[in-house]
Amino acid sequence: MDDLNSRYGLNQAHSEVVKACQIIAPCDVLDMGCSSGRNALYLSQLGFKVTAVDVNPQAIATLQSIVDREGIATIAPRVYDIQQASLDADYGLIACTVTLMFIDPSRVGAVLSDMQQHTLPGGYNLIVCAMDTAEYPCPMNFPFTLQPGELSAYYQDWELVNYNEDLGTMHNGAQLQFATMLARKRG
Repeated sequence: MDDLNSRYGLNQAHSEVVKACQIIAPCDVLDMGCSSGRNALYLSQLGFKVTAVDVNPQAIATLQSIVDREGIATIAPRVYDIQQASLDADYGLIACTVTLMFIDPSRVGAVLSDMQQHTLPGGYNLIVCAMDTAEYPCPMNFPFTLQPGELSAYYQDWELVNYNEDLGTMHNGAQLQFATMLARKRG
């Protein structure tokens, strides 16, 4: 597979997206908080049809220019504020990696509920979000962080395919605890 991410100076796809693709067949996917498209490009190369959304118009313009230059028909970049919690389509996979911690804490419940409602039966939600715990206080000033068990509680009616609250490292080298979840919608 040609590495578009390297060619355009983007980070590699998130490791949890790569792992999820080992068990999820290509489908319609929503990449929430896509930035310049590192996950969207990876997913499209595996045969997924990607709707890539971000609140930052410059990030979407960057992704759109890559899509145009490469002639990629399977990525639809859109400016969208996930805090609106007003998705208008259903997906087999919704990926939200290192995005929730940048939104207004009062909107997290609505965003997660909207994600769940717009996931097809048997579909998946992939979430990676920073935590702030007594053992590992978050060293970064994110608007929102998860507490222990909080993310899994939102998904108590789903099958938790993978769930952990392990230490991880941000792009800038900061170490912090992350809640990482791949959940499958029952039905």
